[in-house]
This record gives sequence, structure tokens and C-alpha cells, in this order.
Amino acid sequence: MVKKQVWFEVEESETIDACLERMKKEGYMPVGRKEEPLFQMINGEPVPIRQIIKFKGLLIEE
Repeated sequence: MVKKQVWFEVEESETIDACLERMKKEGYMPVGRKEEPLFQMINGEPVPIRQIIKFKGLLIEE
């Protein structure tokens, strides 16, 4: 069974456009976006190293 909503994460070596194209190929259109920081502990302190970007995909009904 195909899920109606799926979260797609922009991979580290992928552009936002490439992620959106991947969603389209899998039959989903973006309906939401969220970003969250990724932290790494350095000397006991959390240091942001990059943003994780996710798109909520809604299944395109024919």
C-alpha cells in the first residue's frame, strides 16, 4: 500500500531541487517544509553543523 503522506529529507549531497524532483518521480508533490538544526558535541558544547531540510509529500492522485 502506498502512503498518502511521506516526509522526504534533503540528503547531505543533494540540492533542494534534486529532492523535489525525486519526490515528483515517486508521485508526490510538496505540501510542507520543515528545517531543524543538526548539532555535534564539541568540547562538551553543542555546535550546529548543518540544517536538516524535510519536505512533506502528498501523493498525487490521478
